[in-house]
Amino acid sequence: MTKGILSHEVGEQVNLYLLVKSSVKGVASNGKPFLTLILQDKTGDIEAKLWDASPDDEIHYAPQRIVKAAGEIMNYRGRNQLKIRNIRPANANDPVQVSDFLEVAPLKKEEMVDVITQAIFDMKNPSLQRITRHLLNKYQAQFLEYPAATKNHHEFVSGLAYHVVSMLKLATSISELYPSLNRDLLYSGIILHDLGKVMELSGPVATTYTVEGNLIGHISIMVNEIGKAAEELKIQGEEVMLLQHMVLSHHGKLEWGSPKQPLIKEAEMLHLIDNIDAKMNMLDRALDKAKPGEFTEKVFALDNRSFYKPTNL
Repeated sequence: MTKGILSHEVGEQVNLYLLVKSSVKGVASNGKPFLTLILQDKTGDIEAKLWDASPDDEIHYAPQRIVKAAGEIMNYRGRNQLKIRNIRPANANDPVQVSDFLEVAPLKKEEMVDVITQAIFDMKNPSLQRITRHLLNKYQAQFLEYPAATKNHHEFVSGLAYHVVSMLKLATSISELYPSLNRDLLYSGIILHDLGKVMELSGPVATTYTVEGNLIGHISIMVNEIGKAAEELKIQGEEVMLLQHMVLSHHGKLEWGSPKQPLIKEAEMLHLIDNIDAKMNMLDRALDKAKPGEFTEKVFALDNRSFYKPTNL
């Protein structure tokens, strides 16, 4: 079985099919254009530079294109990079397809649906239950396919649903420890807090931001969706406003893009649970790439820190 791109060590030669995740044009100091490519397979992604790039190269190596790349793994400023020796676009005779290169959530969709369905079933507040079920049913197909982000955490197929499932499991344990929390509001906030990303993001392959994502963002999108759902279902009352506040404040801090800071305890817990799960996903993915006794690559979203992988734990 061919090793994935992240299984190769510095100094190793590679000759692999890879999917172009992103392609950005730049101009070198000598005035010649180049492409910064992010190439991926199921194990993750790696940066590569294509020097002296032509206009045709920009077309051949655009996002979502499959390529055959040969070169050497090198270390550049603390991160692995592929130094390209040869590269070509894949053609119809190559035995590969896009799905071969996509990392997917470690749980089956059916398992994730069961966890989320049970959480909705357990809700005692009919207004929160109906709004949550209505919106999840409306966007379920995309919800089960989309990543949770373009980078940093849960940036894989079904990452959004997997993120929600992990958060629900955390919320269940926390609610048992702190029974004063309103579990219905917490569950509903968790299920809906990032659902706007099915409109903010382009999809599970070579994910980018949509026009709506850039201009409005997933937080505002979902606050509006909750308001529309309540109107369609003829639901009134404080629960609607509280649920909208959960979504509005889940980033926690104004400098982190949160329109509001959490002002009810369930909103504070939602923010903390969201932060815990995102950070654990980043840490696990970074540490999976490191050997025992070594440090990870710097994790930008964690203050650009490198984390040590113990040898005996």
